[in-house]
Amino acid sequence: MTGIGDMQFRYFFDPLCGWCYASAPALAALAEQAGDRLDMMPSGLFAAPRPTASIADHAWHNDQRIASMTGQPFSEAYHQRVLQAPGGVFDSSALTHALVALGEWQHGLEPRFLHQAQIARYVGGEDTSDAMVVARVAASVAGQAGIALDAAALADRLRDDADLHARTDARIDETQRAMAALRISGVPQLVAIVGGRHVIVRGDDLYAGGDRLLTALAALDRAA
Repeated sequence: MTGIGDMQFRYFFDPLCGWCYASAPALAALAEQAGDRLDMMPSGLFAAPRPTASIADHAWHNDQRIASMTGQPFSEAYHQRVLQAPGGVFDSSALTHALVALGEWQHGLEPRFLHQAQIARYVGGEDTSDAMVVARVAASVAGQAGIALDAAALADRLRDDADLHARTDARIDETQRAMAALRISGVPQLVAIVGGRHVIVRGDDLYAGGDRLLTALAALDRAA
């Protein structure tokens, strides 16, 4: 596989975005290759809580389309225990707070956490709008990197830590300013910075897996 040089990357996403889950295999491959040259840009798209029941049918229909196009799995456990849960809330706030908190420990934990949270939700059927569920996933990811986190204490921070919330809001504001400057809307979006230029990566390359994405990025690097 041809390398991707010293290119920098910005990945624009929301943790509850189904199409971001569609791009997860490509993002995982990029994170392994790019390391700290990959910046995660949370958009806050789903950071305002709403009843899950209000979006459940639309989400499941969209999920089935994603599955047919990309092969990403959406389990019946997710359908029943998350989308159909009585009183469920659709809110990416706890996920985004956790991603920011982990990134302050180690930059590379952010894409790993996003991927594990997606698997917990869409395969494991866990409600990742719930702070305690999110904290358990975050503590597991941190533990794999040798960082000991207490899940219960982290859950409290995700709910109530005003400083963490302010830093998360600042990350979201930064993302929204960058999206406006680049004239992009919607997530996911991957932007490669190559030869001083910001290049928006084609969706076809982002949704077709790691090898396809890295090949496309290598071509960009050679052309720079």
